[in-house]
Amino acid sequence: MKYLEYKGYTGSIEYSAEDNLLYGQVLGVRGLISYEGDTGKSLEQDFKEAIDTYLADCKASGKTPEKPFKGSFNVRIPANLHQKAALLAMEAKTSLNSFVAEAIRSRVTKEHA
Repeated sequence: MKYLEYKGYTGSIEYSAEDNLLYGQVLGVRGLISYEGDTGKSLEQDFKEAIDTYLADCKASGKTPEKPFKGSFNVRIPANLHQKAALLAMEAKTSLNSFVAEAIRSRVTKEHA
């Protein structure tokens, strides 16, 4: 397992040899939500508690919890690559957004095959 998953949040798994400790942080949110544990089981439990605490704190303060990986992001690429992608999308009679989404989907599928 590379990541922890809970209630739509994803967390990293790291190891500190110096501290002999597993640790991680929630990915895709601006604030720092971290957790740690001596074992995989305790790391996962602390991760879930960190998410539950974050959600409870948001509720108590009337804030909307940040939603990780919303499905939109800005991509900066060289102008010539942008042009080539846009022209290929037009030739395929699709939007540039759909073209890029399919390229990402293809690469992600290939990486996880």
